[in-house]
Amino acid sequence: MKFGAVPVGGAAGSLLAHSVKQGELVLRKGHRLLATDIAHLVAAGVTSVVVAQLEPDDVHEDEAARRLAEALAGAQVDCGAATTGRANLFARRAGLVRIDVDRIHAINGVHESLTVATLPDYEPVVEGQMLATVKVIPYAAPRDALEPVLGLAQGAEGAISVAPYRGLGVGLVLTRLPQTRASVLAKMRGSVEKRLAPLAAQLRAERIVSHDAAAIADAVADVAALPGIDAVLVSGIAATVDRADVVPAGIAAAGGILLHAGMPVDPGNLLLLASLPRADSRCPVVGIPTCARSPKLNGFDYVLRRLAAGLEVGAWDIMRMGVGGLLGEIPTRPMPRDER
Repeated sequence: MKFGAVPVGGAAGSLLAHSVKQGELVLRKGHRLLATDIAHLVAAGVTSVVVAQLEPDDVHEDEAARRLAEALAGAQVDCGAATTGRANLFARRAGLVRIDVDRIHAINGVHESLTVATLPDYEPVVEGQMLATVKVIPYAAPRDALEPVLGLAQGAEGAISVAPYRGLGVGLVLTRLPQTRASVLAKMRGSVEKRLAPLAAQLRAERIVSHDAAAIADAVADVAALPGIDAVLVSGIAATVDRADVVPAGIAAAGGILLHAGMPVDPGNLLLLASLPRADSRCPVVGIPTCARSPKLNGFDYVLRRLAAGLEVGAWDIMRMGVGGLLGEIPTRPMPRDER
């Protein structure tokens, strides 16, 4: 692509690089100059204009943006029309956006003219929300840069997709001590229900039991066996601080497999992840950290969102949540992180 100032008489067919406003004459940048435009420019006293002149090996910005956006779009993703070198991608349904981070980095590393900006991986999105934008920086992209970028973008699965929420059915087990106030249990129940609502998930069963392993085991097994239950949440009245603590002991006694105790997300460090085998599937079991009584974002949200979108969550998934895992403090926590 050639770029620079040229005499008006030789600018026909070129793309105007910068808008021209001369009296009543207004020509927008990116406009392909026609013979009539040249006559108007001459009449307005304009002698030269800055233009982009495409060469045979150049691909117009809109075509390049469109082709790259279409190559990136995966499941549940729609592409908007390409204009001014930009094409946006949108969520077809509510859920979690999935970004193939390595492929996006590779695409952005090929040539400065071709750029892709996305939401973070696993970000919750609503229907119609923008997920990414493809922007061609100049007025054209070199074909020898676009072709390898398209090769990186195309694959068995789109580099940008949405895992839609699937109507998760949840069972909740709450434990209590003799002195536990009903309001404490109600606060956790209400917090869970508020988290479920935007995820198209529903609380379908609840059990309140004493804070001992045997009672928890019976409740977890009972709730997991109910029809329509896809995951079981266990909220201990006391925080789980070890794999041998009351809540994990109860889950194990119910036949559950403890996958991971703790997580590198704060608040939310004391989350417990387990799995309960069933006849034809495995039921995820999550020990909720006590900080989840607060509606503020914590590590439990990260796990619950993935379950609601039908995504597998294992120990390695938990361990990879540390970068970006330092969340806003919850002032009501008994031991705030910044106390000295």
